[in-house]
Order: sequence, then structure tokens, then C-alpha cells
Amino acid sequence: MDMEFNKIFAAVLTAGIIAMTAWFLSAHVLYHPKFPEKSGYEIVAAEDSGSGAAQAAETGPEPIDVAGADIAKGEKLVKVCAACHTFEKGGADKVGPNLNGIVGSSLAHSSDFAYSDAMKSKGGKWSYDALNEFLWKPRKAVPGTKMTFAGMKKPEDRAAVIKWLESQK
Repeated sequence: MDMEFNKIFAAVLTAGIIAMTAWFLSAHVLYHPKFPEKSGYEIVAAEDSGSGAAQAAETGPEPIDVAGADIAKGEKLVKVCAACHTFEKGGADKVGPNLNGIVGSSLAHSSDFAYSDAMKSKGGKWSYDALNEFLWKPRKAVPGTKMTFAGMKKPEDRAAVIKWLESQK
């Protein structure tokens, strides 16, 4: 009987030692959180003093060449716009107004569409430059616009879309 008691005592003692070792390792070695002084991550963008892209981001979009733009490319790119706009003559307004004949027309050109106050008060016409700026970053071109589109980064894409829009009359 003494040998049985020793075996049981040794098993309990070994289990206790294993449990304490596991607790010590997990609490002090394996997992010991160190909290940062500030929560979150700081994102630092590299400054580029001579880059045209960096200057364009601050001042506006790059100039475009509508005359040399690819109208077929514009037709493909404008499919993104078709989710909110129609392009056929006399087409209905959707989430956004019909864009048929937009090039050269006034900014709030559709009398049936409920434009944002920002768009109504902006005034002016949809010239190449105005369309270029708006397609680049709509919310920067007309702060307060209802349009949620983020914009087109590439100047050749904007030129192609404008060229295609100009052909829709």
C-alpha cells in the first residue's frame, strides 16, 4: 500500500509542477503584453518635393489632351458611371443626372434632377478643364456634392471619358 500512495503522491506532485510551470511560462515568458504609449499607428508619407504627382495632389489634376484621347477606351471606362448615370438622348435620371450632351452645358444642366446645393451654387459650364477636375476628385472640385465617386487618377483615362462624353449628343 505504501508504494501505491507514493505513486499517487508523485502523480499529483508532477501535475502540480507542470501546471505551475505552464502558468509561469504563459504569464511571464510567452505572453506578456506591452501596451504602446499611443494607440494606433502613425503613417508618415514620404515627401517628394519635385514630383509632378505630389504637386498635382495638392494643386489639382494634371492637364489632359482630349483631342488625342482614345474614344473606345472612354466607352469602356464610362461603364463605371452607368451605375448612376444614363447617356442616351432624353434618357432618364438615375441616382445621378443623364449625361447626354454634358460637355459645354451648365453644371446643373438637368432641370428635373435634384442637385446638391453645392452643385447648384457653383455655376459655370462643363468645360474640358471643369470635367477634368471633377472626374479627378469630385468632392474636391465641388465640396458638398452628392456624388460619391472617388475619382480617376490617370489623366489619359479622364481625357478618354471626356472624349466619349463629347461624342454623345
